[in-house]
Amino acid sequence: METQSPNGSLQKQSLPPKNYGITKPISLAGPSEADIQRNTELEKFLIESGLYESKEEAAKREEVLGHISEIVKSWVKQLTRQRGYTDQMVEEANAVIFTFGSYRLGVHGPGADIDTLCVGPSYVNREEDFFIILHDILAEMEEVTELQPVPDAHVPVMRFKFQGISIDLLYASISLLVVPDDLDISHESVLPNVDEQTVRSLNGCRVADEILKLVPNVEHFRMTLRCLEFWAKRRGVYSNVTGFLGGLNWALLVAQGELGFPVWDPRKNPQDRFHHMPIITPAYPCMNSSYNVSLSTLRVMMEQFQFGNRICVEIEQNKSQWSALFEPHLFFEAYRNYLQVDIVSADADDLLAWKGWVESRLRQLTLKIERDTNGMLQCHPYPNEYVDTSNQFPHCAFFMGLQRKEGVSGLEGQQFDIRGTVDEFRQEISMYMYWKPGMDIYVSHVCRRQLPAFVFPDGYRRPSIIEASKPADWKNL
Repeated sequence: METQSPNGSLQKQSLPPKNYGITKPISLAGPSEADIQRNTELEKFLIESGLYESKEEAAKREEVLGHISEIVKSWVKQLTRQRGYTDQMVEEANAVIFTFGSYRLGVHGPGADIDTLCVGPSYVNREEDFFIILHDILAEMEEVTELQPVPDAHVPVMRFKFQGISIDLLYASISLLVVPDDLDISHESVLPNVDEQTVRSLNGCRVADEILKLVPNVEHFRMTLRCLEFWAKRRGVYSNVTGFLGGLNWALLVAQGELGFPVWDPRKNPQDRFHHMPIITPAYPCMNSSYNVSLSTLRVMMEQFQFGNRICVEIEQNKSQWSALFEPHLFFEAYRNYLQVDIVSADADDLLAWKGWVESRLRQLTLKIERDTNGMLQCHPYPNEYVDTSNQFPHCAFFMGLQRKEGVSGLEGQQFDIRGTVDEFRQEISMYMYWKPGMDIYVSHVCRRQLPAFVFPDGYRRPSIIEASKPADWKNL
């Protein structure tokens, strides 16, 4: 910026540095030559690891999003006509597709799903119009496979594949009779007179837009986020539904106007005080994006953060390579005791819906075990699912590592009987409103030596530790 001095000459005036966040930066120094070299090596490693999609796949995703946009527009026009609106209203009736998550942030990889939001008019609802009528339209299309509605999730979602591309589709009905194609979803004018589920559905897009506005360098942000997500998946701590973290959660508390929606504030909301790792979204209404984190999953993440930090220090000292940071976590060698949760159904379509319901509630099993053992028996829910192809029915399984809390005197010989805890969990799971004959769940305690062969794919060694030959016992945890 230039200013004029009293004698008429122009003088340059430096602008004050822009502030990001609420704390001072660790350093204002630029990268050293060694930093730039390590950054280049990391980017090369990420590319070689297959984290970037091809131009052909990117074009196909755009094509699929175009098809979905046409489908939802046609769906809204059909409902408008059926409800007796004028021809002009039918002509103007509209729905708009937005993206969020890794796709919107530009960090998705090959085969990743696309988080999408359909915004429709006030007279098109979620319960019947979206989850029944639109669901049935999609079910009839050849391009659509693996259709799985999850209406009772914290954020209701319809999951499916369209021409092989995985889609997570949310719906938000806003207080407009006609939704314009150029709707600004980041503006608070979309929030009045909507319910909290709609606010949560809108929040993903609004937060993604806010993040892209806030970060000082979008390309650096994207590379960092790709690295973090890849690391978290390799180390088994990438899953919001299981109680870990999904994607990048930004700890930014943004001061904005209020419309009466609950905003995360432990001073006013007692339930917020029980959150173990609050990561607050930057768009109004500010929410804790990591409310699923439990004491057990926080412990696991802290262990993995320490592991990652140790490797990064070694890389700084030229004692390790980037590949060491992304070594997969050997979960099935980490514990002596596990819970195996087997999910079965009569056919593959039923398994999709049933598995979605059970997986969304596995976190409750972790919390119940923490509760019933006063935190003395620690759980490590593993976010990966495994399939036993030899099973005559469609099947998948999840596993939890179990161990006594370390550092507590007198606990070494203590045993835990969690049969009642598991029975309570199974009873709650059985309340599934879309239950069909053949849907079942089995929870069993297995020792490390009893782990089934289908959890050991090529490249993973089986545990070599010799253990006692007695069978696993619920009382012997």
